[in-house]
Amino acid sequence: MIRREQYLTKIRPFYDSDLIKVLIGIRRSGKSVLLKQIISELTDRGIDESHIIYLNFEDLEYSFIENEIDFHRYIKERVNRDDRFYLFFDEIQNVKNFEKAINSFRSTLNCSIFITGSNGKLLSGELATHLSGRYVSFKMMPFSFKEMCTLRGLTKESVRDEDFMEYLNYGGMPQRFLMQTEEETKVYLRDLYNSIVLKDIMQRSNSRDIDILNRIIEYMVLNTSQTFSAKSISKYFESVNRKVSTETIYQYLEHITASLILNKAVRYDIRGKKILTRSDKYYLADLGFSKIKNTGFKTEIGALIENLIFNELHHRGYEVYVGKIPKGEVDFIVMDGNERAYYQVAYLLADESVVDREFGAYESVKDNYPKYVLSLDKFDFSRNGIKHLNIIDFLLEEV
Repeated sequence: MIRREQYLTKIRPFYDSDLIKVLIGIRRSGKSVLLKQIISELTDRGIDESHIIYLNFEDLEYSFIENEIDFHRYIKERVNRDDRFYLFFDEIQNVKNFEKAINSFRSTLNCSIFITGSNGKLLSGELATHLSGRYVSFKMMPFSFKEMCTLRGLTKESVRDEDFMEYLNYGGMPQRFLMQTEEETKVYLRDLYNSIVLKDIMQRSNSRDIDILNRIIEYMVLNTSQTFSAKSISKYFESVNRKVSTETIYQYLEHITASLILNKAVRYDIRGKKILTRSDKYYLADLGFSKIKNTGFKTEIGALIENLIFNELHHRGYEVYVGKIPKGEVDFIVMDGNERAYYQVAYLLADESVVDREFGAYESVKDNYPKYVLSLDKFDFSRNGIKHLNIIDFLLEEV
């Protein structure tokens, strides 16, 4: 595997901070490996291994730790108040009321705490109440296209279109790169999908209707990059002789997004400079799920590429919105503090009408922030101060 330097760079300044370090990401996106890379850096700095405690709460060895009392007792028996300890807790959402124990450790021990979780609600509710202002969070993604190229020793000069298409089809879940064949990759992705559905959605939502859940996810996969409508999903269910209320759909969707298998992009009114509360878009956290959940329908390559760019922008640490303009939308607005940029995404600028459509989306955007059109074309179509970039070059650039 590779060192995930873009995350390590952000986390290093907090290694000895009293702030809780919280890593959130979809199951199997590499959080455990990142924790071990941090532990390796600490030991390289001379930290005694006896002062580092790592618990993975998906390991049966720790299944006896069921709640905050078990958790608190186990750690207190292994540390003392005088020495500095580094505590690493992986998949901590499996411990009931864990946040109470974490708050106690932070308040009473000389320690630096790192926790990971596979649930998007980890930073809401009780954790936010007990640790308000006392943690920093980092969202982890599967391998980016650039990380895949690094893993395989590919450079900008040696990467091929076939490499890009393979990533577009099978995504960047780290363990899938250990698979030897295409069929093994599909089996791995199916097993991962099933574990997310069963462990991170069904159990935590106390739902028993896995058919509805699967059908909603299938619908979202088939309509990735499209504006979401609960009403359209209701009609989809009617077409297969099922009746599901919009309220139920929204409840399931909340659990699906909490599992981090889908990420939501809210709409931002560029002219009114405000976030809109309806007509969100949803994007797969990893494109490999599209391959295994697309039941016979061919997903448009343009939609997959849009999903890929959304993930890349998230990977770079930006806040990402869909831009609302008077007569349509700009695919993405990214914000980084007071800075922002706009992105239009297309498969190919096949003819002048497509060029006019993609560049024309910016006609009503009158500010001076950077504006980009991304496509797989190798010819530079830049015009009127709007920069055109080749998608593969964009994905491999230094940021």
